[in-house]
Amino acid sequence: MVRPVPGAHVTEKGVQKRWLSPFSIGGVAIGSPVVQAALSGYSDLPMRVLARRFGAAYALCEVLLDTFVTVIGSDRRNLARVAVADEEHPVGGQLMGANPDDFPPAARRLVAAGFDVIDINFGCPVKKVLGRCRGGYLLGQPETALEIVARVRDAVPPHVPVTLKMRRGLDDSPESADNFWAIFDGAFARGAAAITVHGRTVRQKYVGPSSWEFLAAVKRHAGTRVVIGSGDLFSPQACVAMLRETGVDGVSVARGAIGNPWIFSRTLALVRGEPEPPPPTLHEQRDVLREHFRLAVELHGEDRAGRSMRKFAIKYARLHPEPIAVRDAFVAVKVNADWQAVLERFYSVDGPGRDPSADVDETADCAESA
Repeated sequence: MVRPVPGAHVTEKGVQKRWLSPFSIGGVAIGSPVVQAALSGYSDLPMRVLARRFGAAYALCEVLLDTFVTVIGSDRRNLARVAVADEEHPVGGQLMGANPDDFPPAARRLVAAGFDVIDINFGCPVKKVLGRCRGGYLLGQPETALEIVARVRDAVPPHVPVTLKMRRGLDDSPESADNFWAIFDGAFARGAAAITVHGRTVRQKYVGPSSWEFLAAVKRHAGTRVVIGSGDLFSPQACVAMLRETGVDGVSVARGAIGNPWIFSRTLALVRGEPEPPPPTLHEQRDVLREHFRLAVELHGEDRAGRSMRKFAIKYARLHPEPIAVRDAFVAVKVNADWQAVLERFYSVDGPGRDPSADVDETADCAESA
């Protein structure tokens, strides 16, 4: 359902002009207003590649701890987390940490790995992250947050944009609001090229609606500075509604993209003024599932790919007419032969898929880096 956002006034003419004109993050051109967010535990190379193939103009890797990146070593599993494919540029690397001293070497390491943009996470609401003074905790520490932005900006080459991800504050207190604006304006003043804003507070986590009215106010305040909106983007209609009703330069799809790269192509059809394509057919789903598994095997090896793909398959299953049975079958998958057997059982006969957006659990504590 497309939700109205009171207080947002963006003309159709203005919206259409923006949709037809790609925006830029610093000197990095972003070809459409629809991008994929950083998703902890999910947005690895295979997921990002598929998102790009289906129309995401830009994607971010899963959030990485700064100290982990610095000492990553030569272990295959660790290197897979910073792997970049030739076809996915531009691609962003997201860092999270507590100590400003730890960010510069990690940022330089991500640039050396091939990431085009360095993003800083000031939004994660997970309890253990907050307890270690990382992520959303820094929204209550504007001086430290801005020192991190400045240190990262100084550490990487001028052509590499630095961006950040924020929530609208720790909570809804006046002090939290003051801190938000201090970090928002201060980050741009220190060289940030764009800021992604999630419309929930840290205290909300993933419960309750994201305030798109707040996003509209942020974009009005930002003027020509680039703002990307985040929160409650589980359908193509929601993505278009956020663009239209908040005026943000782009939308960052997070949980809505897991197991559903078609959300990007379906959204772009609406952006172009075309009818929304139907959900993918069973054969279209089968082909993407096979490709996702192939990319995962190439990156991780078959044993690890079989284990890691289960969390994706559970999400892909939502598009199947028998989502529960398919989900349960994928949970048991361990190796490629198991994977192919599930595809043969449930996807051999073509038919229409289903729209997964109706199944969204708004309170689910998915491992999003937002």
